[in-house]
Amino acid sequence: MIENYMEEIIDKMLPKVLKEYPNICTCEKCMDDIKALTLNKFMPLYVASQKGILYSKMNELEYQFKADVLNQLIQSINKVSKNPRHNMAIK
Repeated sequence: MIENYMEEIIDKMLPKVLKEYPNICTCEKCMDDIKALTLNKFMPLYVASQKGILYSKMNELEYQFKADVLNQLIQSINKVSKNPRHNMAIK
């Protein structure tokens, strides 16, 4: 099975970052928008085997990589919270 490992990284980091933003909407639309905006800023990281997953996890440990993902998540959260695709905040 082929998967974009960047999605897994974003899914793992997003809840931790959201703890710093208790007042933003966490409805499905907003969460999908945050993820999509973030994923679009990175090259896909497709893996098709356990070896590929292990290699990707090693990349994930690099300090700059984590900092880049965190920075982009924060930018995406700020953008979506200022321009949600719905009329009222939903929690």
